[in-house]
Amino acid sequence: MKKLAAIAMVMAMTVMTLAGCGNNAAPSEGNGTTEAVETTATAETPAGTTAEANASDDVYTIGICQLVQHDALDAATQGFQDALTELLGDKVVFDYQNASGDPATCATIVNQFVSSGVDLILANATAPLQSAAAATNEIPILGTSITDYATALDIEGWTGTTGVNISGTSDLAPLDEQAAMLNELFPDAENVGILYCSAEPNSEYQANVVQEALEGLGYTCQVYTFADSNDIASVATTASSENDVLYIPTDNTAASSTEVINNICLPAGVPIIAGEEGICKGCGVATLSISYYDLGYKTGEMAYDILVNGKDVTTMPIEFAPQVTKKYNAAICEELNITPPEGYEAIVDAVAE
Repeated sequence: MKKLAAIAMVMAMTVMTLAGCGNNAAPSEGNGTTEAVETTATAETPAGTTAEANASDDVYTIGICQLVQHDALDAATQGFQDALTELLGDKVVFDYQNASGDPATCATIVNQFVSSGVDLILANATAPLQSAAAATNEIPILGTSITDYATALDIEGWTGTTGVNISGTSDLAPLDEQAAMLNELFPDAENVGILYCSAEPNSEYQANVVQEALEGLGYTCQVYTFADSNDIASVATTASSENDVLYIPTDNTAASSTEVINNICLPAGVPIIAGEEGICKGCGVATLSISYYDLGYKTGEMAYDILVNGKDVTTMPIEFAPQVTKKYNAAICEELNITPPEGYEAIVDAVAE
């Protein structure tokens, strides 16, 4: 009987001990110890939601496919990573892959992301977005540095959302304002050459809109396209010999080849209006600039809303840069004896080759 009583006492003490281990209440006064207390996070995120990531053990894996390395796309990727790192800390892992300008490589990269089961795909530029769209209709996809989603995804009757597993941010600066900028700087020019890569549908979209706007202002426009970086030099040479001014839209192939373009157009004395700051920094005189870092950061906030807050990517509207700024390349302007009007900001570190 004593043995049974002892066993019963041990069992009772064990139950009490286990109950104490499972109790998350605040410790009683005077015990001299501090125990973990379960709390709910209340920190407000930039997206205006309540951050709960720190209360979760989930680690999110995000595949990033960037078309090519250049300033604008690099800044967008950095902004995206910074936003999610600030919001999720060490609960996010990035698998960054650069396609080196090859659309076929984009397809290979995103198919690997799908096979490995990433939680979300960031498609930085149009070719990665198109490849990701073809690879999965289940994994959430966010694009950034995309000019026009309807064009990129061949969507008719555009309403601002894709209706599929894709959303993101657009780098489109007002095209009519770009045409007006060219007119403001070069009112006496007659012939404008529009130069872009024929493999980039968003470049074609911009070129068509700007051409219509420029022709409405009285300019004669001629379009010059190159298939890839191999024929940029010959096409740029022809365009610069036949025009007073050139316009280059937001174009990834051109952005990665600004040195080649500048080495042809600057000695010829032909100024270039660029669709974005990276191109202008390398070979242009002026641009309507957006912050690609801010654009990427906004995309990161959208990713957080999808992964943590459960937002439905199919209904999330495409977001745009909050503001545009008139900027000029001081070195090239000086070389060409161009004085920008009031209201233009100099691009930092822009140089004439």
